[in-house]
Amino acid sequence: MSDSRNAPANSAGSHNADHWRDHGVRVIPGDQLDPDTAQTPGMSRAAAINNARAGAQKIWAGTVKIEANAKTGAHHHGELESVIYVVAGRARMRWGEHLEYVAEAGPGDFIFIPPFVPHQEINASTDAPLSCVVVRSGQEAVVINLDIEPAERPEAVFWVDPIHRHPHG
Repeated sequence: MSDSRNAPANSAGSHNADHWRDHGVRVIPGDQLDPDTAQTPGMSRAAAINNARAGAQKIWAGTVKIEANAKTGAHHHGELESVIYVVAGRARMRWGEHLEYVAEAGPGDFIFIPPFVPHQEINASTDAPLSCVVVRSGQEAVVINLDIEPAERPEAVFWVDPIHRHPHG
């Protein structure tokens, strides 16, 4: 009778010892995140886990620091699912066809954003930054800006990067 504890971890066959060293677990030190990712005025993002840094195929993970009182406009992320973990500060999320629903999250709370949900991300504090970890179900930064009057008007905070033009220019 075989002992399943000794079975190869890879059901497709075994690998040489170097394979798992080079293609196994990755640790990305917090002080070595990559800021060369989509940025928004008032928000600072840094990639931790993506294809280029860790070989991830299906997820992207990183951090976002949001300045006091910063707000996005109404948008959604297409087919992507997103998870936000609040590290410090207070996040306010508004969502719905008219951003009519609202919830807040604080340190230790998780926020789940399903595909295609119109939403607005807000730092609920007028004087303290918001720090979060973001995980999404794809490698591309998909953002579809929506023509919905925001429930809380952004203060000139737009998602602007090489693939998202400023709406006024």
